[in-house]
Amino acid sequence: MSQVNMQAVKELRDRTQAGLNDCKSALVEAGGDMEKAVEIILKKGLAKSAKRAGAVATEGEVATRITADGKSGVIADVNIQTDFAARNEDFKRFVQTVLETAGAAADGSDLGAAKLPSGETLEDARKALVGKLGENITVRRWGRLQVAGAGKVHSYVHMGGKIGVLLSVSVSQAEMLAKADVQKFIDDAAMQIAAMAPLHLRGNEVSAAARAKQAEIFEGQLREAEKAPPEAQWPKIIEGKVAKWVKEVTLLEQPSVIETDKTVEQAKAAVEKAAGGTLELVHFIRYERGEGVEAPKGDDFAAEVAKMAGG
Repeated sequence: MSQVNMQAVKELRDRTQAGLNDCKSALVEAGGDMEKAVEIILKKGLAKSAKRAGAVATEGEVATRITADGKSGVIADVNIQTDFAARNEDFKRFVQTVLETAGAAADGSDLGAAKLPSGETLEDARKALVGKLGENITVRRWGRLQVAGAGKVHSYVHMGGKIGVLLSVSVSQAEMLAKADVQKFIDDAAMQIAAMAPLHLRGNEVSAAARAKQAEIFEGQLREAEKAPPEAQWPKIIEGKVAKWVKEVTLLEQPSVIETDKTVEQAKAAVEKAAGGTLELVHFIRYERGEGVEAPKGDDFAAEVAKMAGG
């Protein structure tokens, strides 16, 4: 058997998360050809998370689907353990099945219990795919936005499914939705949500409790500062910091990432004037893949090599 470079073994393991010995064997079988080795790993069903990482699923895809009339849309965050498996066609088909199921489900319902056309439940399909791919899969969350009257639900997916956004919009005249500048503003607003991760649409949606909590944080920072201003000045300073923070977490008050000389609210006003009507951003949902899930840390590559060598 031919010798293989350990750097190539590391690269294959990084791409597939298969075991070190499996990667080495695949490279030997492939004569050192990396792409053939990947194919061998896939065909043998070895592309799975190492046991040391547990069954925590932090990769996967955030995906969206809008109805044909544009009045409703769903978004789902479906997680799997490795990026390699997330690119598998069976997994991608499962994500679309989740969206289709969500589109027909009642708000807040358990998607896992929903029946598929095949007669099995979505949970049955999930378990079967877990068995096939050798990785844990979770339908972590899903949501829906709808509009009545003149308006639409718009979606934006960033970086192949790392971040997904649904945005519902209402307009005073349905014809406005066909105007290029209105369409651009809506798409820009969705990209703004993806990029800047606002927590609210408007400042008045930030609760008193959230403001008070932030004020506590800023007061703590002042107490820890080496050269803090006199304590008598703190209330005014904290008030200013909280006001600035509210603008940072509020979509309409954020500086536009597209028109940097305007806030999103000012950009909206300019579009409304040009279109001859009013436009309202009603609600948004922003999901970031695996958000809030901490992946356990395992042995590094050097430690695993040492184990193989009996060290």
